[in-house]
Amino acid sequence: MYQPGDLVQPRVGGPKLKVVEVNEDQIIAVRVGDEQGEKFTLKAVDVTLYSEDGDFGVC
Repeated sequence: MYQPGDLVQPRVGGPKLKVVEVNEDQIIAVRVGDEQGEKFTLKAVDVTLYSEDGDFGVC
C-alpha cells in the first residue's frame, strides 16, 4: 500500500506527511520539512496519498 518516502495526508485534513516506516496496517510519518521532528503513527486506512489538485483558494 504505502512505502517509505510516500507523501500522505490524513483523510480528515491536516499537514502533508512523509512516510518513514510501514508496519502492517500502520504507518509512521513525519511532517515534510521536519524529518527529524515528531513521528506520527497512523492507521494506513486513515490517510490518503497527498495531491495538490484543485484551486486551493486561487481567485
